[in-house]
Amino acid sequence: MQFPDLELARRAQKGEESAFHELVDRYANELFKLAFSLTGAVDGAEDVLQETFLGAFQGLDSFEGRSSVKTWLIRILVKQAAKYHRSRHIRKTESIDDILEVSSSAFSGRDSDLTIDIKTMIKTLSTEHREVIVLRELQGFSYEEMAEILGIPRGTVESRLFRARQELRKRFRDDLL
Repeated sequence: MQFPDLELARRAQKGEESAFHELVDRYANELFKLAFSLTGAVDGAEDVLQETFLGAFQGLDSFEGRSSVKTWLIRILVKQAAKYHRSRHIRKTESIDDILEVSSSAFSGRDSDLTIDIKTMIKTLSTEHREVIVLRELQGFSYEEMAEILGIPRGTVESRLFRARQELRKRFRDDLL
């Protein structure tokens, strides 16, 4: 299967800097939104995105093209976001001001109050549960894509997603009704 951007990745592997810069330009906005959804903070999202592209650049030689470039970059980003949380022990500590700083285009067409509430709810989840909710509900990935990105079996994706949804229902039952 030939993936889009595979040629760019191959050129970047051969040392063509402009090809890597083009990949960065193509995916930076989308990856930033995902990073923000996973970290809940603008500064955290910026750090994770920077580490993602650094990791991608350093790992170019290991990219084999068995998945799309986008999936490969997201896999790196998810790992960097988990590392960010471990290193800072952040759980529920970002301010609402951080949430409001980022465009809510991931929630396009929805009420802005709902956007804030959803982001606040997602921030209360554990890292594992936040990852699956963001990848499925906000990014629209299939279970198979999520399993590939997270490097876990599909069944584990399904159970984490089930538990994350249960946790959200339990914590925010009144807000959701």
